[in-house]
Amino acid sequence: MEVLIRHMKTSDAKTVTDLSLQLGYTISVEQTIKNIEAVLSNKDHDAYVAVHNNEVIGWIGMMYSFSLESAPNCEIHGLIISDKHRGHGIGKMLVEKAKQRAKERKVNKIRLRCNVKRTETHLFYEHIGFTEVKQQKVYEFPLI
Repeated sequence: MEVLIRHMKTSDAKTVTDLSLQLGYTISVEQTIKNIEAVLSNKDHDAYVAVHNNEVIGWIGMMYSFSLESAPNCEIHGLIISDKHRGHGIGKMLVEKAKQRAKERKVNKIRLRCNVKRTETHLFYEHIGFTEVKQQKVYEFPLI
């Protein structure tokens, strides 16, 4: 299977939205366009798509991150492969692109967070070399 990895574009928004819906993320195409524009305009964020036969079949988002208590790192903020194309190494290709970008940023760690319910995804990450280092809860406070 021939797959091209390229930077995400706003014209990818419809497919990016559809792929996100496959994992239960409810977002409009309009909001996806705004999010892509924000990512593209921010030097600390990157987003890539996997393209097969001129069709976007997966995407990855990542950001350069730092905090007071730890060394800078890059964090994957989303990785989704079309349910029709999973199991063909496309996720690994996108993660490799993220690793390459992290090395260019001169960080020594790439991390990600994954919902505890996604046990198959946990196996994927472990298979490609990630190690679970902690579990946590996520809290939100609505501002509207």
